[in-house]
Amino acid sequence: MSFRQMEYLVAVVEEGSFTAAAQRLGVTQPTLSHQIRVLERDVGVPLLERASGRVLLTPMGREYLPHAEAALRSARSARRAGAGAGSPVPLRVGTMYSLALGIVPPAVRAWLASEPGAEVEVSEFVSSGDLENHVAAGSADLGVGPMPGRWDGPVYELGEENLVLVLPEGDPLAVEERVSLDLGELSGRPWVLYDERNALAPLVVQACAKAGFTPRAAVRTRHAATALQLAAAGLGPALIPESVLEPGLPVTVLRPDPPIRRMLAAYLAGPPSPAVSGFITALRRWTSAD
Repeated sequence: MSFRQMEYLVAVVEEGSFTAAAQRLGVTQPTLSHQIRVLERDVGVPLLERASGRVLLTPMGREYLPHAEAALRSARSARRAGAGAGSPVPLRVGTMYSLALGIVPPAVRAWLASEPGAEVEVSEFVSSGDLENHVAAGSADLGVGPMPGRWDGPVYELGEENLVLVLPEGDPLAVEERVSLDLGELSGRPWVLYDERNALAPLVVQACAKAGFTPRAAVRTRHAATALQLAAAGLGPALIPESVLEPGLPVTVLRPDPPIRRMLAAYLAGPPSPAVSGFITALRRWTSAD
């Protein structure tokens, strides 16, 4: 097995498809598929499986992925060390896709402003479990996501994230000056829902259950930003993190009644370095602002 093959595997997992991964890496899809098969042959078991048009990790793939990421990280660190002691060591941040569009960018900007010459590497994930594995394997200096269920290392609460309800402009329920909505009023509609691997998926289902119904999917997506676009196109209501909202879209934004929130946290595999502590301070500033 080679580092290049591990890089191919990580790209397929992060992009969710062979096509998108091949485009990102600048290789043909047959080349990418062949190298993944060679890697699986060397490992001895399948690492990926196709299911309903998606590419998922097998159980062995979930075990193998953190080791591949750690090996790639180690190789990059070795290259930087060989390039000279003056090369900056980046702060490695793992996060969820929705947060990479929301609170993480302004926190990165604020932290970089206080750390001249520093660098940041951001890795995005759909599944909170994949993010936790990434941090536990040492492939990131910290994870930024929903509060982890079980975690042996330090955990720092950042603040609550609000979810808002998005309807297309002109929707009958989007009456003038209305600011909130009981989800039960949308029980008969098809919804824009999340792929089961997205950490927002169970939150949406639970909120609808409290309102007395099970949401029916018109379409599912892996990303909150895509859910926003699909809702704007009239395919159904969507619950998205408030920080993902884009100005200028033809949508009506309402607050669910009762509110829907989740606690966000930064978590580490070990004690925080001064750089990590500074970045957590920046994150708290922006989650409080949000």
